[in-house]
Amino acid sequence: MTFTVTKIIDGDTFEVTPGWKWNNEEGSIVRALGYDTPEKGQMGHDEAANRLKQLINGKNVELKNPVKLTYGRLLCDVYINGKNIASYFKKYKI
Repeated sequence: MTFTVTKIIDGDTFEVTPGWKWNNEEGSIVRALGYDTPEKGQMGHDEAANRLKQLINGKNVELKNPVKLTYGRLLCDVYINGKNIASYFKKYKI
């Protein structure tokens, strides 16, 4: 299913519309798998958040292979134009 990114929270977390549904849970916040960027207040946070904003903000993404919920966020693979966004963040690969 395709979702539109409505807000960037940080370099690996964002909000979508419509909201997602998974395992009887619903929400709008997504945490992308495959990389981990600095948290707010840490060095590199703004750079990573701006990169994600340029890449997907206001655009359509596909959410695939959800694995779990943490802190109300759906952890899953995120694709734009058929490419996993983790590939754009190789320096933060986990």
